[in-house]
Amino acid sequence: MASIAAFRALRYDPSKVALDQVVTQPYDKITPEMCERYYAASPHNLVRIILGKQQPTDHSGDNTYTRAAQFFRGWRGQGIFLQDLEPSIYVYSQRFTIPGQKAEQERRGFIALGKIEDYSAGVVFRHEQTLAKPKADRLELLRATRAHFGQIFMLYGDPAAEIEGALPTPTSSTLEVTDEYGVRHRVWRISDPALIDLVRCKMKDRKLIIADGHHRYETALAYRDDRRALGACAGIGGVSGSVGSRADAPYEWVMMTFLNMDNPGLAILPTHRVVYRLTNFSPDTLRDRARVYFSVDEVDPGISAARAAAILREAGKMGTVLLGVMKDRAFLFDRPKSDSAGALASVSFRQQSLDVVQLHKCLLEDALGLSGESIRDQQNLRYIRETGEALEQVRSGEANIAFLMNPVAMKQVRDIAFAGEVLPQKSTDFYPKLLSGLTIYALE
Repeated sequence: MASIAAFRALRYDPSKVALDQVVTQPYDKITPEMCERYYAASPHNLVRIILGKQQPTDHSGDNTYTRAAQFFRGWRGQGIFLQDLEPSIYVYSQRFTIPGQKAEQERRGFIALGKIEDYSAGVVFRHEQTLAKPKADRLELLRATRAHFGQIFMLYGDPAAEIEGALPTPTSSTLEVTDEYGVRHRVWRISDPALIDLVRCKMKDRKLIIADGHHRYETALAYRDDRRALGACAGIGGVSGSVGSRADAPYEWVMMTFLNMDNPGLAILPTHRVVYRLTNFSPDTLRDRARVYFSVDEVDPGISAARAAAILREAGKMGTVLLGVMKDRAFLFDRPKSDSAGALASVSFRQQSLDVVQLHKCLLEDALGLSGESIRDQQNLRYIRETGEALEQVRSGEANIAFLMNPVAMKQVRDIAFAGEVLPQKSTDFYPKLLSGLTIYALE
């Protein structure tokens, strides 16, 4: 089923740069403030390639994409990036503390190339919707640089942890860095052909779910199809396999990090919704319309982030629960009513019980009147991970209301993905993120 391959990764030369000054969070998690910080950290920070600044004078011959390609070529030529001599897979460990908790956890996976598969093949499954604009942006970057700088976060099932058990844990790592969230990232290289073959064989019967990187995966699909249409097949580059067949062409593969979805260290956080710029917003109207679908109770509008999380966690044991916090009012929406069936008629039975789906269908679309198109285009909606940040936007008057919720469970994600269904955008937030720039897969 799933095909993986070793590759000769490009990696930053630690004798020329400090790793913590050049790697970044995934491009879609980089805020303008983070971008400025990355730019200031090092002239070789990866942000210049994956999310370069636009200039007023940009044109077809000089823009963020052409400059990204120039940086990439230049840094390779200067030895900022060095290519490993042997095809390898890369064990990836992350030690972290979930926000709001104290216990440290660890999860381990491995970085390798994964064969790009059409969804119809039943090997790779998505669980979220994608948008055209981000895919167009990533495709232009891939065409310009012909390289993948961040890993697609892939999940596979392995209740017995056979694959994890086969991966060694050396006493010293190949590279190590602690990111701005206090997450300790360690990578060590494995080039033993026997061990690589063992992992490849154990992965053959696995199905894969995209945890993070839907847009980048579909970008890789589009690029693969472009190259196939051109009849391009110029060898295998860094891919470990036989030379000459299209199946081994570099564009047929993409860099992935594989993690066991049965690992207890796999954490999913909620992504809250903040609604803004509604000129006719009325708390009372929202409450009255929401009562068609939920029991609605007033709660303290000055609720803290910690208290909100505690309420959601406790009430969530009984089923769906949502918190709507405004500047001077706050509502608890729970105990869904049978009347919600009409609003949920367009989604499958397995999705109807999900908090995020009930939020979108019953509250955002029906009670507030936001169209599905406006939600997809984020015309009046922001996605915020941090509860405190969501509350601050409301209390500062920047937003009308913040909807807070519990995370989707891994079992729900798995069942929905394997059924060929997708959740609303930003339904999951797998934590922590995989850093970009730890390994790079150059197609040429």
